[in-house]
Amino acid sequence: MTREQILQAAAQIISRKGYHAASMQDIAQAVRLQKASLYHHVSSKQDILLALLDQALDLLIANMLEVMALPLPADEKLRLAILAYLENMLAHRELASVLLLEHRSLQPEFRARHTPRRDRFERLWRELIQEGLERGLFACCDPALAARYLLGVLNWTITWYRPEGTLSPGEIADQFAGLFLNGLLARPG
Repeated sequence: MTREQILQAAAQIISRKGYHAASMQDIAQAVRLQKASLYHHVSSKQDILLALLDQALDLLIANMLEVMALPLPADEKLRLAILAYLENMLAHRELASVLLLEHRSLQPEFRARHTPRRDRFERLWRELIQEGLERGLFACCDPALAARYLLGVLNWTITWYRPEGTLSPGEIADQFAGLFLNGLLARPG
């Protein structure tokens, strides 16, 4: 049994039951370990939650760094970043669910360890928006507010998206990018 297998099982259980309803016994049973044996791999349920949050953010940060390194204008990078984010979240729905819905369950000492990683992820979005502002491609307000607005829209997607629905992740990303970049107002001409 590996720590990765334990985390994968924990993500499934926590995304289904919620952090507080999920027990170490549930996780141990899912990986066919005695509860006491589980503690040879993880120190606590908080340790598991932090590891899942870190894992989710590490995937998202890696995607974002990849997009930001591309030699493209900021508006194109933004479209690609939105698509990468949606594809990642939809490919790892259980992990995404834990990241978006359970981070508040971290106790203060674990939250202090999580916050820098979360802030780094948000900062990458702000930097991308700032790049667009500096190059005259974007005309918006505060980059931090714009980044939080966009992330709020993207984060909610896991609650309503269905693979059998009418829009693919790529189509959703294009529409989100269009709404974000162009707004809702019709332009004359």
